[in-house]
Amino acid sequence: MDIQILRGNFPARIDAKGRLKVPSAFRLCIKDEHGLELFVTSLTGEYVRIYPMPVWLALESKLMLMPSAHPSRMRFLERVNFFGQPAEMDRQGRVLIHGHLRESAGCIGEVAVLGKVNHLDVWNDERFRTKLKNDKFTEADALALAEYGV
Repeated sequence: MDIQILRGNFPARIDAKGRLKVPSAFRLCIKDEHGLELFVTSLTGEYVRIYPMPVWLALESKLMLMPSAHPSRMRFLERVNFFGQPAEMDRQGRVLIHGHLRESAGCIGEVAVLGKVNHLDVWNDERFRTKLKNDKFTEADALALAEYGV
């Protein structure tokens, strides 16, 4: 079986109870490839990041290779654990984004759900459009990608 890739942008809504209905293209890919258990977090609080649990566990395994007192490891874990909680996708494909993260990310109502190969990022649509406008794709970006044949 080919590994399924999470790609594209699908608009969605976060309802009044804080549940994101994961777009069907992503929902089917995650469920078929990884199951329904998720880790919902953020590194900065500006957006919501949703990892299928097996992807998150593989990332934690890599972190275990670093010394436990390494400052970068500590800062990473402080942030993802501050914003993070395990979650499960329900039968309707909804996942709860807990209130603290939802508020920090401004993710209420219309959101953009972006595929990031092996996880999803959920952004307040307006905030993400502003980010795109302010964070330009540069010549240096193009050169860095060219080194990898992209």
